[in-house]
Amino acid sequence: MCGIVAYIGNKPAQPLLIEGLKRLEYRGYDSAGLAAINGNGLQIAKAVGRVANLEAELETLGGIHGSIGIAHTRWATHGGVTKENAHPHRDHDHGIALIHNGIIENYASLRKLLEEKGHQFDTETDTEVLGMLISHLYDPDNGVDLEKAVQAALREVRGAYAIAVICEKEPDVMVCARKGSPLLVGIGSGEYIVASDPSAIIAHASQAITLDDYSVARLTRDGFRTTTVDNVELSPKVMQLEMDLEEIELGSFEHYMLKEIYEQPEALRRCLRGRLDENEGKVVLGGLNAYAQELVKSRRVILTAQGTALHSAMIGEYLLEDLAKIPAECEYASEFRYRNPLIEDRSVVVAVSQSGETADTLAALHEAKDRGALSLGVINVVGSTIPRETDAGVYLRVGPEIGVASTKAFTGQVAVLTMISLFMARRRMMSPEASARLMAELKRVPDMIEQVLTTDKRIAEITAKYVHRDNWLFLGRGYNYPTAMEGALKLKEISYIHAEGMPAAEMKHGPIALIDEGMPVVFIANQGNQYDKVLSNIEEVRARGGHVIAVATEGDKQIETLAEDVLYVPAVEECLSPMVTVVPLQLLAYHAALLRGHDVDKPRNLAKSVTVE
Repeated sequence: MCGIVAYIGNKPAQPLLIEGLKRLEYRGYDSAGLAAINGNGLQIAKAVGRVANLEAELETLGGIHGSIGIAHTRWATHGGVTKENAHPHRDHDHGIALIHNGIIENYASLRKLLEEKGHQFDTETDTEVLGMLISHLYDPDNGVDLEKAVQAALREVRGAYAIAVICEKEPDVMVCARKGSPLLVGIGSGEYIVASDPSAIIAHASQAITLDDYSVARLTRDGFRTTTVDNVELSPKVMQLEMDLEEIELGSFEHYMLKEIYEQPEALRRCLRGRLDENEGKVVLGGLNAYAQELVKSRRVILTAQGTALHSAMIGEYLLEDLAKIPAECEYASEFRYRNPLIEDRSVVVAVSQSGETADTLAALHEAKDRGALSLGVINVVGSTIPRETDAGVYLRVGPEIGVASTKAFTGQVAVLTMISLFMARRRMMSPEASARLMAELKRVPDMIEQVLTTDKRIAEITAKYVHRDNWLFLGRGYNYPTAMEGALKLKEISYIHAEGMPAAEMKHGPIALIDEGMPVVFIANQGNQYDKVLSNIEEVRARGGHVIAVATEGDKQIETLAEDVLYVPAVEECLSPMVTVVPLQLLAYHAALLRGHDVDKPRNLAKSVTVE
């Protein structure tokens, strides 16, 4: 959670920091703050709420000047949403200011120790404890400068952190460090921009270094050095930032979520490009080639994820068993790591995450690797932690996703999991003809999504009929049971309407008691192996007064006799259908949020990248 951006160079820091905070606001928007050092020492401004509130506060103060500064937008973990608890936090003795993403797990014992040594605290946060610890250890007269104080403090803490620290006694130095939370250092000309996401860097730098766990960077205008927390010198790799500034701009769209829904056809084309060889009936995934034999010989695949990524992983479970004929199971990452899982010989674990930084998924990955599993990543953000810690993997290539409610990452994840399944299936038993037929159909999916997008106005009209209802059900079978769960999650996330997604057959084992007159029940009822069963479930809902909204196959007239409203999608191979049927559900949630007057891109209590447990 939280957004970190920091700058050291020769330009005024405040405009760059505010620009960076706006690009990172999707990571947290409870409060925001900024600190800079100038001839008057350390100056700090904070505000509760959005970055716009911080801008107003800075205008009142006449701005904060200086060419070295740190800024933060918060998603609260420890301590309420107050101006005092907002970052940056400062000490009382040396003019040290700190911003932090993550959780210091042993902050309570450290706070008690520091209080016994005479330190007083102004906030309820774990971050202030870390700042005070750095201040307590800082002793430049005895050779403990800011870098050494940060290293020493981090040797004492448990938990996750990405930090940037400045000190008015060392006005030309910035120290940053990470463990378990992402942090990049963008390299400019005589300047460095530190951020938790490339989107805050790309306007000013095309190259960056990604800090590894337990690493510390000391930045000056003349250069940088990186070490471990034990002061062992490191040689970080400089990477090219693969992001276009236009990709993170709204353009003509009102919201990022709507932009990213409409980007899905082109994003999928980019995801598939160069990866489907229909002549040979083979999927070409360079990231897996070195492990092709191990994948073919694998006995079991475990997919692990959280949130939207979990729903795509659930579809991946169906795909692997259906196409590649290999036992597969999908696990909540947060449960997997704590339940002493059985990892058999020749097991493969697939970590699915948009950001590549999801804390629970990363921890589950470590657990599986420690038990001998081959590890794969299905990730969108290049250079993030999970792809650096897996044996192999496949990038989504769908472009940056800014909206908190994931859309194009979901369809990209399903597309990649489809390709991985075909990659394994073709090498195990699937004929070239069958594989080529599915690949040809997969190539048509972007066109099908474009067709669904033309019904946006119709979806908005249907949504308006039911948006006043506070309880919804989303039901599907087979491949589209996870899609139903994803549709319910989207509605919950941004409209705050209570919604439940489940297998259609499960509805009558308890949830049917919720159905009353006029309750909206969304059925994914496209034609497939269980179409007749879905129609029976629709009849059960109608008998109890529920109003059925059906996502159905184009040309299906029977469904019109059973549903109050129908959202048509093109006919598509059943195993590929979730990428098409999810689109009207995404638009339904978007319009529900708009009609209820909510901030679509920044839903309450949520952040884009969940980097804490």
